[in-house]
Amino acid sequence: MANSNDDKYYVNFFHPQGEFQKTEVRYIWIMLIIWAVGTFGFQILLRMVQENAVGESFLTRMRFLGFPFHYWWTGQFMIIVYILLCIWFNILIDGLEDRLGKADV
Repeated sequence: MANSNDDKYYVNFFHPQGEFQKTEVRYIWIMLIIWAVGTFGFQILLRMVQENAVGESFLTRMRFLGFPFHYWWTGQFMIIVYILLCIWFNILIDGLEDRLGKADV
């Protein structure tokens, strides 16, 4: 039973090989940056605009759909963003596979 080098796969997220892997990793980084800015950027913004030691600000007093805005953003909107990012990522990867002629495994 001989193993050829063609049967082995080399995948390195920080040093991708080939056009498909490079493009896929670029898509992943874009998605991670969007998620991180939405999640952590908003928390940093809340900290920057707080008016007292308790953390009150116009963002914590504002209401949206009956919820405090900061709760709605973190507890509901970011979940929707995550789901939309997953859908967008799959659409991008399907287009990449079609463009490069990769078949589903």
